Amino acid sequence: MKNRKAIFLLFLAGCVLSGYWLWLSLRPVEIIAVHDNDNHSNVLVRNFPLTDKGKINWWLKNKDRLKEKYDIPKPSSSGYFTIIFWDFGEGYKEEGKYDRLCFDDMKTKVNCIEKEAVFSVDKSRNFGITFNAYDGDNYRLGQDGDIIKVRFD
Repeated sequence: MKNRKAIFLLFLAGCVLSGYWLWLSLRPVEIIAVHDNDNHSNVLVRNFPLTDKGKINWWLKNKDRLKEKYDIPKPSSSGYFTIIFWDFGEGYKEEGKYDRLCFDDMKTKVNCIEKEAVFSVDKSRNFGITFNAYDGDNYRLGQDGDIIKVRFD
């Protein structure tokens, strides 16, 4: 009888954890703001996908919408660009604390965020389009559209 109780509790815990993971993964990404500096864009987000694959797939699915709605990326004359997606967390704050990311395009003292990068997309001459998942790995978009894991040593 004790064995059945333990199995049931483990099963219940697994269901709860699976349900929570599903809920986290199905929340829509919310874009709070976009701050540009030439060919470098900072995108403040909430509910960004948790996995490397989810982040890359979100970018591939939404890159045209980002171009239409926010005009990003904005490549340099040589075609290079960087887009960094930052977790908006608790919102804008005053500079106060060391090492916050502040945006000069906002004319207020409350124009900084905690530096919690979650994903970036870069285009360069040597690597083409690359993805950095920050808490995961780095990837490159192959010429045939394949996603290739890379190491930058």
